[in-house]
Amino acid sequence: MFRLTRFKDYLWDKFVHWLTYESPNFKTPLTNFERLRYELRPGDVLLVEGRSNVAEIIKSITQSMWTHSFFYIGRLHDIDDPMLRDHIQKYRHCSPDEQLIIEAILGKGIIVSSIEVYEGEHLRICRPRGITRADSQAVLEYSIKELGKDYNVRQIMDLARFMFPYWFLPRRWRSTLFEHNPGRPTKTVCSTMMAEAFAKVRFPIIPVIHQDEDGKLKLIRGNSKLITPRDFDHSPYFDVIKYPIIDFDELGIYRTLPWDQTSVHCSTIGDCFYSDPDETDHLIPIRSSETIVHDPDDGTPDDAKTSENASNNKNTHKKIVN
Repeated sequence: MFRLTRFKDYLWDKFVHWLTYESPNFKTPLTNFERLRYELRPGDVLLVEGRSNVAEIIKSITQSMWTHSFFYIGRLHDIDDPMLRDHIQKYRHCSPDEQLIIEAILGKGIIVSSIEVYEGEHLRICRPRGITRADSQAVLEYSIKELGKDYNVRQIMDLARFMFPYWFLPRRWRSTLFEHNPGRPTKTVCSTMMAEAFAKVRFPIIPVIHQDEDGKLKLIRGNSKLITPRDFDHSPYFDVIKYPIIDFDELGIYRTLPWDQTSVHCSTIGDCFYSDPDETDHLIPIRSSETIVHDPDDGTPDDAKTSENASNNKNTHKKIVN
């Protein structure tokens, strides 16, 4: 019996190792990681496009690129309760400035780690819209108290049933997804743990909406075991925040504004000066009757020409129309 148990453990370890094996990341990062980590707030949900074998299984089950989710809990000083800060340090000795996350990992269970482990990965922030600070702290408290629990592989296998036709493998038959056990479970997965945390403060993700006969709407809490990472992306109650590696907002759109190409400075309309290109502190006034025009045949934008008696000004290299 002892040998059989050891053999089963050996096979299980091999299976977990295969599931958690990650293919090399040869892709150029799609996310500006430094900008993302700067903008994070405690209580944010982050989605990951995983590269492991179990991630590929989850992609097939959920038909989504997002295969993993985790909580950003911030730095230690972002957690109000000193007892929770002490509880975190039982699982990880972290510096005061380290940005921490809580996640459920196959083969490790629920752990606390640094956001830096996801540098170079495709990430997305899902921020609960309008959640109060007190409720955000309550959500973090729930997740912190989950530290140390095991990962529920059976739940992933039960989710995989949805890939098969119902006649081939009934989805509810001996499935843990539809079982209700009183008390807190001893095993969980990433999205279920997070769904339970938000449920504690009645913050919706994908609720079931029921309309009474009198037309009143009622939100009914959904099955936390059926929540997957993509549900945070689809939820109307979470703001999706992206920080792409190439951000259109930082391409200098102001450079396309129709600036005058001559070296003219104006205090107000009619009160303008030419700047001397050779002497930056020397300004030559323009009479109010003068108009600046560009020479289309001249490649230098600082040149202008007159309509009568064009002459070069040796100080300003300008031509003026009187």
